[in-house]
Amino acid sequence: MPTTSFPRHALHPAAGTLVGLALGDALGYPTEFDDVATILAGHGPWEQMALASPALVSDDTQMTLAVGRALTTAQEHGRLIPTRLAPALAEELVRWYDSPDNDRAPGTTCLQACSLLKSGTPWPSATQAGSKGCGANMRVAPVALVPGLDAEERAGAAQLQAALTHGHPTALAASDLTAHAVRLLAVGTEPAHLPGLLRQYALANRSRYHERWLGELWTRGPGRTAAAFIARGWDEVLGVLDRLDAALASPLLDADPCLPTGEGWVAEEALATGLLCFLLFPEQPLTALRRAACSSGDSDSVACLTGAFAGAHHGLSAWPAAWSGRIEYRNELLSLANSWDR
Repeated sequence: MPTTSFPRHALHPAAGTLVGLALGDALGYPTEFDDVATILAGHGPWEQMALASPALVSDDTQMTLAVGRALTTAQEHGRLIPTRLAPALAEELVRWYDSPDNDRAPGTTCLQACSLLKSGTPWPSATQAGSKGCGANMRVAPVALVPGLDAEERAGAAQLQAALTHGHPTALAASDLTAHAVRLLAVGTEPAHLPGLLRQYALANRSRYHERWLGELWTRGPGRTAAAFIARGWDEVLGVLDRLDAALASPLLDADPCLPTGEGWVAEEALATGLLCFLLFPEQPLTALRRAACSSGDSDSVACLTGAFAGAHHGLSAWPAAWSGRIEYRNELLSLANSWDR
């Protein structure tokens, strides 16, 4: 049955998720492309990293808002179905592509796919079939938060929003699992239980291809069947979960979090490294964000996912007003989140 509310004690988990995502994005945006030594030299000890002023975000938050608006539009006339969601997503992604504010180092895959969408190319042909970049799952959190979806709808929507730009099976699987992680935390799952539950979900869905949502996308991949196509993605996700488990078994709080689980340029590594930073400091959300932002890889995307996980777990109270009150797009983020939290 669809879940329509968040039965946990934390208040406003949707707002906590979206604000946390944007704060992580803003904290990591100035450090993206830098190694840890350079970050420490420019920003001081990582445990004391300060939010820039103004607190500008990257394309990660911009595209998250695009996905959130598309979901809202697609649900205006009934249940969420692919034929409503796909055109709404395409419209919002093209609007982002054309925006004068789209000047925050957007990813090549997103730009190429959106250019084709703008020209009228159907999304199964516009998607970049070989790309599994983190642009697929840095923006997926709204799928976990919008009310009224059942498990199949949530998984299908998570994979479809990725597929409009990133057609690689690992991008689809990682996006699905990222949304599932946010959802589990928002409904009260204890962080210590999260890795095991994510592994169970990955194994249970390893050969499940969501044809209703993805159509014949699988034919653009190397697999001979739809099940083989999607299994390739889930196997890569399961592999990075192995690395996450090993990192949590011997935690190194002061080490670059990208060393054990990857730099985050690709979707499965962004998920695992974002989870690692959250799970190293599950009750210290700002410390988790700072650890993610002080990393050698795609710092804004890793920290954005860390913030989504921490915000889903703690709710809006995770974020001090001195930070959350000045984040870019604050009003739009809260407008979406408040409608879902109600």
